[in-house]
Amino acid sequence: MKSIVLLSGGLDSVVNLKVAADRGEVVLALTFDYGQQAFPNEAQSASTCAALVAVPHRVIELDWYKHLLPEPMTGREGFARWSKSDEIGTDDALREAWIPNRNGIFINIGAAYAEFRGADPRVMGLNREEGQVFPDDSRDFLDAANRALAYSTRRQVELVSYTLDLTKAEIVRLGMEIGAPIDHIYSCYQRSSSQRMCGTCQSCVRLKDSLEANGILERLKARFVE
Repeated sequence: MKSIVLLSGGLDSVVNLKVAADRGEVVLALTFDYGQQAFPNEAQSASTCAALVAVPHRVIELDWYKHLLPEPMTGREGFARWSKSDEIGTDDALREAWIPNRNGIFINIGAAYAEFRGADPRVMGLNREEGQVFPDDSRDFLDAANRALAYSTRRQVELVSYTLDLTKAEIVRLGMEIGAPIDHIYSCYQRSSSQRMCGTCQSCVRLKDSLEANGILERLKARFVE
């Protein structure tokens, strides 16, 4: 089975990359530059993880998209600082990180590549935990996307996510079990000159909580500023 993986360099996408590679041939991993301030760090992690799993990697530039991002994502405004993921309110999460139709656009670009390259599934890192906050991270979204792709692709390319029903902690556990390169992920919304994650944005605290739940936060402590 051939697949295309949408690879941000974060936890969910890296674990999905390893599952897809274990189950068949990943013909290409795609990373998107859409104006997010953390792009250089995401691209570095994505490139490293793709190389470790022996998968070709390509960056897709979406320069026009930067005008649609909320200010925290571009660096024009700071992110709220958190200590635990259960403190993050839905309104705060959406205000800082909701980007209009982002996953919809990524999916359709991936579908075009998949159809052209003769791949079937496009693999995306979704999860149950964030699906309760971000509607484009949910099973309903995946099902709706596949209904649309049945019409927009001649080969009826399908979107799958191997982590769709898992929490972040469960995704870390799966990554450990299958040997995913989780030591090299970048799951932070902020840019870093040292490739160290901030440790306090909503993405970081979710990651830290999930690492702690699996007993490996101390091992990866050096990957965070705080």
